[in-house]
Amino acid sequence: MGFYEAGPNTDNPPLVLCHGWPEIAFSWRHQIKALSEAGLRVIAPDQRGYGATDRPEAVEAYDLEHLTDDLVGLLDHLKIDKAIFVGHDWGGFVVWQMALRHRDRVAGVVGVNTPHTNRLWADPIELMRQRFGDSMYIVQFQDPAREPDRIFGSRVEQTFDFFMRKPMPRNDAAPAEPPVGGIGAAPNANLAFPQMVAGYDPSKDPREPILSAEEKKVFVDTFTRTGFTGGINWYRNFSRNWQRSADLDHTVRVPSLMIMAENDRVLPPSAADGMVVPDLEKYLVRDSGHWTQQEKPDEVSAKLIEWRRRRFG
Repeated sequence: MGFYEAGPNTDNPPLVLCHGWPEIAFSWRHQIKALSEAGLRVIAPDQRGYGATDRPEAVEAYDLEHLTDDLVGLLDHLKIDKAIFVGHDWGGFVVWQMALRHRDRVAGVVGVNTPHTNRLWADPIELMRQRFGDSMYIVQFQDPAREPDRIFGSRVEQTFDFFMRKPMPRNDAAPAEPPVGGIGAAPNANLAFPQMVAGYDPSKDPREPILSAEEKKVFVDTFTRTGFTGGINWYRNFSRNWQRSADLDHTVRVPSLMIMAENDRVLPPSAADGMVVPDLEKYLVRDSGHWTQQEKPDEVSAKLIEWRRRRFG
């Protein structure tokens, strides 16, 4: 497992920053700098399947049991008793699960865009299929032939040109949609991301890029080397994770912060309604889309520093 570490190792509890898809630990570059300069210890791993970390072949090697055990192993390696786990996108699912599966190693949890909800009443892939259809990207990711992996892998720069942009201004006249299966997008939203990337022309995209040319090169070079299958395998465990979580207590019982992005179309603030987290504070980042810690780095860093100091000294 490759990871970045910054800040004084006497600071306790440290913050472990967990990225989403398609990202790497570099996605937290702004927070690593700001938090460490504020005197906080920060650790940001490339998680299983990404970047400098191993990419096992078996799909089952990417379930939540393995992903949370990896973070316990990282704490053991660094001789850390407990940490605050901060997760964005898929990293959010992982850090909330840390509080359920390894509570004795968790001082607190911060979800960025990704809320924690109770266990669903049915297989999440089937719920997504019913709501969005077979073309929805997570449903497509279940394809054993791995066609989405090939589409992204053969168009790496195109993929990051497509994803890493600020959203178009939101339409406040549109009716709010209830979140289903952890996905808050409207059922008529086009979420066929592989086909959208395949037909994408960045010269015709009016959205503002998030990454500089130098930053984009880090992502493109990394995923050109690793491919996308490791990260997509996380999605291929949605059903397995659901099946194997039936006996868990799904209440998060540590101090928690939920950072929401006003304009995230897939994980909107409404998706955080009804979270089963008794000690929960919510914070809304205005005028931000899905890539919140990269779109609004100063605001996200400032909130993490303020909450960490207020709750943990």
